[in-house]
Amino acid sequence: MIGKLKGTLSELDGNIGLIETVSGVSYYSYLTPSLISQIPLKSPIEVYTYLQVREDAQTLFAFGTKDEYSLFQLLLSVSSVGPKTAYLVISYAKVNELIQAVKENNIDFFQEIRGLGKKTAMKIILELSQKLKQEFELRKMYLSEEDKTVVDALVVLGFRSHDASTVVSKLPKKLAIEEKIKEALKAIK
Repeated sequence: MIGKLKGTLSELDGNIGLIETVSGVSYYSYLTPSLISQIPLKSPIEVYTYLQVREDAQTLFAFGTKDEYSLFQLLLSVSSVGPKTAYLVISYAKVNELIQAVKENNIDFFQEIRGLGKKTAMKIILELSQKLKQEFELRKMYLSEEDKTVVDALVVLGFRSHDASTVVSKLPKKLAIEEKIKEALKAIK
């Protein structure tokens, strides 16, 4: 198993980089957008790696920090999440943002990741919240039709969907739609 690579980033093709080691061996590896933006070509690079071995291919995924690698491993433990999906999630945002989204049960955050469906997003939140020992509240993931109307109104007013959903999920359920919009506007500002 290849656990860490140290060398020079000699080539880059999209999000796949060629890392040349001191011994002259080069490894193709998937690189996160943050790694690509931080390390210019022909520069030294040191990354944690995960090697996926399949019958038809071997794929190497690279991580700039131990935290990214650890969260990637946690994501792999979620049922129906494979290395490519876990890598998509890690590539989407910083580790602290991903953990915060899990803590807030923010399904919209995960649904914004291209290629990640609602069921997978829910599984990630449910299983990671248990692994991270966070309180899981199913009601935060499902909004009533009235709450969806309030979220839609807030989005039209220029707020991000997942911010609006988070605020609306915390409002008392017995308020009328107009009152919820007013309260949500106060909470967001």
